[in-house]
Amino acid sequence: MATESPTATVWNIDTAHSLVEISVKHMMVSTAKGRFRDVKGTITLDEKNLGNSSVDAVINAASIDTGNEQRDGHLKSADFLEVDKYPTITFKSTKIDLESNEKARITGDLTIKGITRSISLEAELTGFGRTPFKTEIVGFDAQTSINRKDWGLNWNVALETGGFLVADTMKVALSIEGVKQA
Repeated sequence: MATESPTATVWNIDTAHSLVEISVKHMMVSTAKGRFRDVKGTITLDEKNLGNSSVDAVINAASIDTGNEQRDGHLKSADFLEVDKYPTITFKSTKIDLESNEKARITGDLTIKGITRSISLEAELTGFGRTPFKTEIVGFDAQTSINRKDWGLNWNVALETGGFLVADTMKVALSIEGVKQA
């Protein structure tokens, strides 16, 4: 676990410029996608020792948006996310292994429906910038694949032709912009 460093800076995840997207095979032939519209949290970035950095994120589970109200309602139900009982999905990093100055494997605890499991994200630091309003920003992209059943997301229907309506493997892709705290 990362420890606070005197050279570390804290960046707030900018909900308006961040994306958490999920995708899963539907009926064994196509890919259904959705995104969570409400992600918050902090990135503590130690630029002198990037491996000493950390991430702490909270996703509003009810912010799932697949572009289909009926499907969104089903995903929010007890069959899947059960948002009335478990309103948030959280991720807290436990280890960062650097592959280069821009790429890292971020390991951390992902909690969905009260179940916590360790996952690893392949992450890339995409850059630093300054907005026209003089705000400092940083960008990251990351991705992973998880088995949704590991978090109790078990609902499914067997297909007459074989296979299942919803695949077990879910891909997760993140594009995160952080705003430096004053």
